[in-house]
Amino acid sequence: MKKDDLKEKLTPMQFQVTQEDATEPPFKNDLWDFFEDGIYVDIVSGEPLFHSRDKFHSNCGWPSFSRPVEEKAVVEKTDRSHFMVRTEVRSAEGNSHLGHVFPDGPPPGGLRYCINSAALRFIPKNRLKEEGLENFLPTFDEK
Repeated sequence: MKKDDLKEKLTPMQFQVTQEDATEPPFKNDLWDFFEDGIYVDIVSGEPLFHSRDKFHSNCGWPSFSRPVEEKAVVEKTDRSHFMVRTEVRSAEGNSHLGHVFPDGPPPGGLRYCINSAALRFIPKNRLKEEGLENFLPTFDEK
């Protein structure tokens, strides 16, 4: 999708985050303290990125996940902006900036995918079939 089309489709914050690598304010975003069963997809491409079972409360002010829904769902890149070295996370298909991953998450993997709400669209469990993501329904029964 062309940038001009995205500017019409997305809110200014969604565009700045996904296309210009911005970061939304902590604790002032829709999903940082939202915990319902469902799948989080890229706001731009619709590709599945994160599962609610992997979301945890990290007190950082942004949605935090212990892993992506599939390893191939995200791409990690070195980010040297702001006078530091971090690992940026982008969606694999849409190339949207999502946030960063840090090594301070819960066991067993110890990772915290710190993701901007503005980069995500939440699809509740009861709408997965309607959205073409019924293949994720059995994952809610797994322990």
